[in-house]
Amino acid sequence: MNRRHFLSALAGTSLAGLLASRASAAALLDLRPGIDADIDLSIIRAAMGIHPGLYRFQSPRAAERGLIAFEEAYRAAAAREDMAGAYLALSRYLTTLRCGHSYANFFNQDDTDVLALFAQKTRLPFWFRWVGNRMIVTRDTEGHGLVPGSEVESVNGQRAADLLASLMPLTRGDGSNDGKRRALLSVQGQEDYETFDIFQGLVAPPARDGLHRAALRTPDGRRLTRELPAIDLEQRRAAMTRAPDTGDALRWTWEERPDGVRLLTMPGWAMWNSTWDWRGWLEERLDSLAGAKGLVIDIRENEGGDDCGDPIIARLIDRPLAGWPFETRLRFTEMPALLRAHSTTWDRSFYDLGEGARPLGNGEWSPREDVIQNAIDPSPKRIACPVAALIGPTNSSATFGFINAARASGRVRLFGETTGGNRRSINGGAFLFVKLPYSGIEFDLPLKGYIARPPQPDRGIDPDVRMPFDPAWIGAAEDPVIEAAAAWCAGRG
Repeated sequence: MNRRHFLSALAGTSLAGLLASRASAAALLDLRPGIDADIDLSIIRAAMGIHPGLYRFQSPRAAERGLIAFEEAYRAAAAREDMAGAYLALSRYLTTLRCGHSYANFFNQDDTDVLALFAQKTRLPFWFRWVGNRMIVTRDTEGHGLVPGSEVESVNGQRAADLLASLMPLTRGDGSNDGKRRALLSVQGQEDYETFDIFQGLVAPPARDGLHRAALRTPDGRRLTRELPAIDLEQRRAAMTRAPDTGDALRWTWEERPDGVRLLTMPGWAMWNSTWDWRGWLEERLDSLAGAKGLVIDIRENEGGDDCGDPIIARLIDRPLAGWPFETRLRFTEMPALLRAHSTTWDRSFYDLGEGARPLGNGEWSPREDVIQNAIDPSPKRIACPVAALIGPTNSSATFGFINAARASGRVRLFGETTGGNRRSINGGAFLFVKLPYSGIEFDLPLKGYIARPPQPDRGIDPDVRMPFDPAWIGAAEDPVIEAAAAWCAGRG
């Protein structure tokens, strides 16, 4: 940020007053001929004024304290001309909303200074997953002789559990569902930017010599230490196994098992940059299920994207299914001018979602009927065989919706672990990508809030058959969760 000059922002005032003065915030653009940090803070205030989940998991007083603390941290970063500090301040603040869709999205950044934060040579040279507070190696990507299944007990002198604790407050998730946060902080070669890599690189980088010093315990109980050279973004991406989101590349796999069960593996549903005919491919394979013993759908590594599960649900129901057990809420009827001026979206109608909304009190509105989640209509084609879905903490967006619908259909048995998302309330459905003009940081702003009626627990969706991940499964010839689901489908379980 050496090309920018942060100035001191507005003095701390009450959140209620800031949110009420949208016209004054918009006028700042006219009052100041140049761009300064006040603009960024005014945009964030306008965004919080319409955020559907601002008060879902915190009181108005806590929300006010959080905003004031953020302003102070942002000002401090401004005084230091510290882009990393500004990015961390915004990330930490957005997580206080406990909204899994509100974050300074790594994938939507286009500012050179912001992107430079993500490309540093600070990454650990292996894959791992968190099992509770334990860091378990799943793959040695750089040939350092690390045994999969080993537990990393410390990194650079810091206990692995303490490293996790330092990164959790920077990691998005819905409500108190920390399983999702742990899933995001695992590194499994599934994302162009790994959440752990971004935040570990900013708050716990390697020593000046570029080496990570790790203490490990192998599966057979031996303790050892390793000096591991840090890797950069390109090295991390070179080891990825996930198919790219762009072009016409096949994104899913279909396996016809010897036991007569079909296995559909769907690691991602983000299709907006893809030209692959996913619907045609899926429909063709669902058509082939006649005579199959069952269908197992593996979405454990799939956060969401498009509603790619709807064609499956449509073949399981005989009447329209509103599998989404939430009421839709908005916190605006008119989009603030600041947000119109400093955001983009894929559907311009999102700016007018509040038109014709019905007031509910407490600053919330019920939107027009066309804004509310639509029911899934039944297909004339049917799936007659048993259907199982493999689920886990990564499922938090479109896959969270699919799992809700699957359970509501009464036709799908769920195997695995508790999902991400939140049964009490989540946000999403329509988004603005808000760009802060001074720092150059983008953050995602969901516009629709979803609230369970009657009230539900502050947690994800539990499976019918609970099978928590066991480090002993790493490297096994068979996946125990797949085998359990297949056995149930074939009548053997």
